[in-house]
Amino acid sequence: MIGRIVAAVAGIGVAGGLGFLAYAWHPAIAPIAPPASTAFSAASVEHGRVLAAGGYCAECHTRRDGHEGAPLAGDYLMATPFGAIYSSNITPDPETGIGRWSQAAFVRAMRQGVSRDGSNLFPAFPFDHFTHMTDGDIADVYAFLMTRPPVHSVKRENTVPFPLNVRLLQAGWKLLFLHPGAYRPDPAHDAQWNRGAYLAEGLSHCGACHTPRNAMGAEKAGAAYDGAPVDNWIAPPLNGTNPTPVVWTEDEFFQYLRYGVAPLHGSAAGPMSPVIHGGLSEMPESDVRAIAIYLASLDQATGRQGGDAARLAAAMRTSARDLTGPQTDPDARLYAGACAACHANTGATPVLGRPELALNNALWLSEPTNLYQVVLRGINAGEGQDGVSMPSFYHALTDADLARLAAYLRRTRTTLPPWTDLEHKAASVRATLPAPPVAASH
Repeated sequence: MIGRIVAAVAGIGVAGGLGFLAYAWHPAIAPIAPPASTAFSAASVEHGRVLAAGGYCAECHTRRDGHEGAPLAGDYLMATPFGAIYSSNITPDPETGIGRWSQAAFVRAMRQGVSRDGSNLFPAFPFDHFTHMTDGDIADVYAFLMTRPPVHSVKRENTVPFPLNVRLLQAGWKLLFLHPGAYRPDPAHDAQWNRGAYLAEGLSHCGACHTPRNAMGAEKAGAAYDGAPVDNWIAPPLNGTNPTPVVWTEDEFFQYLRYGVAPLHGSAAGPMSPVIHGGLSEMPESDVRAIAIYLASLDQATGRQGGDAARLAAAMRTSARDLTGPQTDPDARLYAGACAACHANTGATPVLGRPELALNNALWLSEPTNLYQVVLRGINAGEGQDGVSMPSFYHALTDADLARLAAYLRRTRTTLPPWTDLEHKAASVRATLPAPPVAASH
């Protein structure tokens, strides 16, 4: 009897293993001769260009770590908890890029996360979002990429350790977390909302940055858009858990996504800036509006606006007090000297491009990371609102100064508990940034 049980368990294990191999293994798709650019219609190429911008292809497939690479030639570093992963070359170079990929091979990569040679791709490539794109949109992105200048460029080797680097095992990740198939419209919503959902969940993969990940690097299904750390910043929540006192409405989302600045919430900076200025700015205004409508529904903006007018008025009164009367609080004096010239608003409403900090996400998050990033880096004229910049305080403020400033703003601009360990966190953020050059004296 024991022997039969052991044999049965072994048989089940063998059958399961064979079943997994059948699921995990994919045949190579034969290489093709690189197609001529004339093989694609001008309309398809142009539409693909817009889609590639909206999917931020160049952002993750162009090296930017002090050794600027050619657009789309790959070698962009993605630092993951499992090791460094470098993006691939997606120019039509026949040797190091995708020049010998057929459209079928490209579609399979986008839909299933499988390379032309049959190997499984790491989910650092967001195929779990791209799988929701339509066949036509994927075909147009392919047309655009295959008509770019080919660049011969070999990416650096990934540092993912064994056994996580075994490509066959990536199929296990897909079995658990990949839900393939084009987006299906939700009949409970209108066409504009569904268009926004299609773009946000598929092409623009918003959740890839704004959703926390589990121990296996997959987005947590029960915490969609709850916010997550990204590239030494925090991508804030986009749903009803967003802690800012004034909610993100459809119009606030649209202004931010289209122009890089929202009247009541501030400017785009850090990893979000190229998403807007190099990506969504190329998309039709109607598509950006559709994404804004979808995100506003996640933020439950319609049901959460009741107290916004009162909260805004209170924030403006707090801001105005920083410019009136003598300041006996040394932290308030530090704020007045470093920040108040631009951020203390005395009018009835905030000034566009100079956000009222009481309304900004950075002060309402669980960590001061984003506040420190902006103060240390500054915001150049190409980020956020066009032509409006903020200087870097990297050399002007010590870590102790940053800690005092953060503590002051948190206690005077929010109703949340104080942050802790502020000076150590300031040093940690500073360590992730290159020191800007010191201005020459005259």
